[in-house]
Amino acid sequence: MQLSPLKSDESALHVALATASVAIPALLAFNLPPSATFLNQAAALIGWGGWLIVLAAALPARFGPPFGAALAALLCALGLLAAAALASPLWTGLPATLSLSSAGMIAAAALVALTAAMLQRHGLGRAAFQAFCIALVVAGVASAAVGIVQVFAPEWTGGHWIASTSVEGRAVGNLRQPNHLSTLLLWSMVAAVWLGEAGLLKRTATAATSLLLLFGLVLSASRTGMVGAAMLTLWGLLDRRLARPTRVMLWLAPLAYVLFWLALTRLAPGGEPAFSGDTQLHRSDISSSRFGIWSNTLALIAAHPWAGVGFGEFNFAWTLTPFPDRPVAFFDHTHNLALQFAVELGLPLATAVLALLVWSLVGAFQSARDAIGESAQQLRAALVMVLMIVVHSQLEYPLWYAYFLLPAAFAFGLCLGAPARERAPEPGAARATRPLLVAAMLLMIGGVASVLDYWRVAVIFAPPEDAAPLSQRVLEGRRSWFFGHHADYAAATSVADPSKVMPAFQTATHYLLDTRLMLAWANALNEHGDTDRARHLAQRLREFHNPQSDEFFEPCTLPANPASAPPFQCQKPGKRLDYLDFR
Repeated sequence: MQLSPLKSDESALHVALATASVAIPALLAFNLPPSATFLNQAAALIGWGGWLIVLAAALPARFGPPFGAALAALLCALGLLAAAALASPLWTGLPATLSLSSAGMIAAAALVALTAAMLQRHGLGRAAFQAFCIALVVAGVASAAVGIVQVFAPEWTGGHWIASTSVEGRAVGNLRQPNHLSTLLLWSMVAAVWLGEAGLLKRTATAATSLLLLFGLVLSASRTGMVGAAMLTLWGLLDRRLARPTRVMLWLAPLAYVLFWLALTRLAPGGEPAFSGDTQLHRSDISSSRFGIWSNTLALIAAHPWAGVGFGEFNFAWTLTPFPDRPVAFFDHTHNLALQFAVELGLPLATAVLALLVWSLVGAFQSARDAIGESAQQLRAALVMVLMIVVHSQLEYPLWYAYFLLPAAFAFGLCLGAPARERAPEPGAARATRPLLVAAMLLMIGGVASVLDYWRVAVIFAPPEDAAPLSQRVLEGRRSWFFGHHADYAAATSVADPSKVMPAFQTATHYLLDTRLMLAWANALNEHGDTDRARHLAQRLREFHNPQSDEFFEPCTLPANPASAPPFQCQKPGKRLDYLDFR
């Protein structure tokens, strides 16, 4: 018995749920401090939880092994990462709130990948991928429109519908990051190409949509996007199963990119163009400080090769390690996935995780290569999406965001699903899907609960008119399951005598050490009599050359007073310290 495709009403439901999972998180402009992306990520978790419930219910066969070795490798890699996240607080200072949120996100990715593989195995992958691609095109077209407004009509931005651009003359979308916008648009282009190949979009509509998305890509002026555009051309060159008009369109993508760029920079009427892409290309540091952070990361790996600095502890270790030539931005990731694993997990565990991921990627290549019939082009399109995010992950950390991690896991899972089988539903099939259904429900409930939990700390930074006093809001925020570190940050940076809230530094400092927190921590340590550590911290802060610390270091520029010792921030510590001395 061959499994039938989804009915039209079921297909509409899947498109609606996929759009809620993919498009809404990418288009949500409204946010609440302290995180500019939390609501987008929560929307992704809730949306994917809802869609997975319906997808799991559609599975007609018994849940269980055997799975392919490549899928097992992916799940094993994710399991090792989740275990590292949960174990990190046991031997580092990582707060349990950060550990739980990281492990939960990794578990959500595993669930999405497993469900997608099961769908592909049982012949439902194409229908789910169709809904997924429609949602991506909706997200991409709308994001391109947002980008056009951000570049050419910036006065219309800044509200709850269109985010302000962080870089004048560049499109950032409602995700507020040019490289994130570029990856979303590239995924959308791949989705549009597949919809055209599947006969769901006319060729003229596919070409027009692709040109709009490519124009948005140019407006982002993302160098990651430039690499992605080249990858589209490579796809057209290598994949001979694509229709010739589609391959020609992909071959011409770089040419269209260059023509758009020239038109925006040289043919703009009325003087200076609104687009600032040339400024981005002619920056003095073409790597945007990546070369510097990679060099520092390699030094940390050499110093801690076996166990690393601990999952989630890169920013803490890097900030508190002397690097006189460090990049002056406050980096919380290495901007390279392999280096991130190596510095945090140690070389043995990182090698194991990376080997498993490479194994699963090879399996995805083999599945896409060997597939026949309708699933062949679907798997190849899904593989191109995976490769796009793999390349992006060598330059940034998109997989730390749910709205990239979960779609990537879905595309990867489809590639790793065993070939569809013609079989009748087995007895007890309804009971067999319960594990996936329960897990999907937990994901959706967890997403909703995270929003309620986040409100505990959001009121600290954006209090309503009838808000309780700050001290009470901070106390309530510290009870948060996932975001208590934000409350500790507020406690540490809002009091006149930071030494009175020393416990707050034990958690807040492991999320992101910035100027405000380092200033407060250094003063607290000095007030507490821990002068050497205060001096070490001040020396590390000086390396960032941040204007917010100028007043703090101003006494060091004055002539020395023989009658009194200089302030602690003007002195070197009496002994050599490193980040381990601050745990």
